[in-house]
Amino acid sequence: MPRKVKLILNPIADMGRAWKTANDLRPIAQEFSGELSWSGTVYPTHAIELAKQAAEEGYDLVVAMGGDGTVHEVMNGLMQVPAEKRPILAVVPIGSGNDFAYSIGITKKSAQALAHALKAENIQPVDIGLLTDEHGRKEYVDNTLGIGFDAVVTIRSHKLPIVKGFLMYLTAVIQTIILNHHPMQMKVETDAETWEDKVIMLTLCNGPREGGGFMLSPDSKNNDGSMEYVAVTKVSRATMFRLVPEFMNGTHMRFKQIRMGTFKKLTLTSDLPLYIHADGEIFTNFGSNLKKASFEILPQALRVVHG
Repeated sequence: MPRKVKLILNPIADMGRAWKTANDLRPIAQEFSGELSWSGTVYPTHAIELAKQAAEEGYDLVVAMGGDGTVHEVMNGLMQVPAEKRPILAVVPIGSGNDFAYSIGITKKSAQALAHALKAENIQPVDIGLLTDEHGRKEYVDNTLGIGFDAVVTIRSHKLPIVKGFLMYLTAVIQTIILNHHPMQMKVETDAETWEDKVIMLTLCNGPREGGGFMLSPDSKNNDGSMEYVAVTKVSRATMFRLVPEFMNGTHMRFKQIRMGTFKKLTLTSDLPLYIHADGEIFTNFGSNLKKASFEILPQALRVVHG
């Protein structure tokens, strides 16, 4: 059992419901016999700073309480610390998508998830991805990195305060098909192959699911030392609508416009700006002119409490 635990809460996760959820979890936290402290985030990227600070202060377990964005920031903070000083990561999924929690088998029941995290009995290492853009900016990724279509979906989903969860992402998907159907001429080079094509969407997958229910890469595992890419080459809007339920069911691979592969390192260039999300967090927004980026997998880079 860990001795010193930091709980990092995003109080506005799940459209502001996370604060009440966390308050209901206090009795479980109070049962912990070691040293335990809470910190709440108050601005974007704050969880990165809090996680890094927790590592520097000698915490041996950091619990991310929120959605995939909170986990992404906490993980990025931990990855800035040398491996020998890096605390274990645990997750209490109280956000909209909770896709990383799904990939490591964590229950949606927050009370059970916190009790399980504090016991920290099933600790296993996971691979972490590293994105580097043409300007040298870096970002770590634990689940998926989307370029093109699903990045625009992410940008649009952040502007939908009325709906939540999977419905929020599905609404944004429909908007994006109608308003942002712009294929890119993309060149992709990996350690295994090189190809070039008109691409609507390219998603790099460390886990099987994104958007709370889209099974983009059902066979992806975050502990096998590699990642998978899923590309949708140039298709009509009608075909893109046809592909939506296929992505939900993980049956899109049978379409000729879907290209998939496995890699350890990947570089891509595009004739159009690259809109990118990392674990559902916007890396480049509308107005960006980024056209080249590289990606690599860091095997077993972070110890995580599994379900």
